[in-house]
Amino acid sequence: MILLVMVASFTYHFMRSQLYIAYYLFWAWLFDSKYKNKQAPHQYDAFVSYNCNDEPWVIGELLPKLEGEQGWRLCLHHRDFEPGKPIIDNITDAIYSSRKTICVISRRYLRSEWCSREVQTASFRLFDEQKDVLVLVFLEDIPTYLLSPFHRMRKLLKKQTYLSWPRAADQPEAFWENLRKALQTGNDPSEDKLRLTVVEP
Repeated sequence: MILLVMVASFTYHFMRSQLYIAYYLFWAWLFDSKYKNKQAPHQYDAFVSYNCNDEPWVIGELLPKLEGEQGWRLCLHHRDFEPGKPIIDNITDAIYSSRKTICVISRRYLRSEWCSREVQTASFRLFDEQKDVLVLVFLEDIPTYLLSPFHRMRKLLKKQTYLSWPRAADQPEAFWENLRKALQTGNDPSEDKLRLTVVEP
């Protein structure tokens, strides 16, 4: 019995140390990748981070408005990621080669491992560069308790640009205009510091 407890304890501490190592290796790799991409000119106006289940809204609503009507150039997974390239490299390159990242938040988004990586990377860039590079778009009303594991996102909601699609039901044009304004900020090279603004339809 004592041997079993010792083995279990060793296994637990070993696995926890492996998780810590993996975590720090990921952030070290991200830090290195950031500098490789930092000096490259922006290829896109915005990278759109979304869950595949929310793709119909992105393709049917977001894309026609932002690219079709407003003329922004967006980076999308299914269209612009480089085939054969590791997914995490595609994510990092997309975020750093875009002026902004638009996170389309839903319950499915919060449960997705890859979406979590995308918002973490975009948040890392925001806090590191102190520039207005992140826009949060909520596709549905999400209770605060569901955001509890996402401490950075909760902090961002208090001070960073975000929009709510459900609240735009009565005035969708105001929603799209506010999103245009959110993408517009930062076009002026003199706008170096982060602008903390909340836009509501």
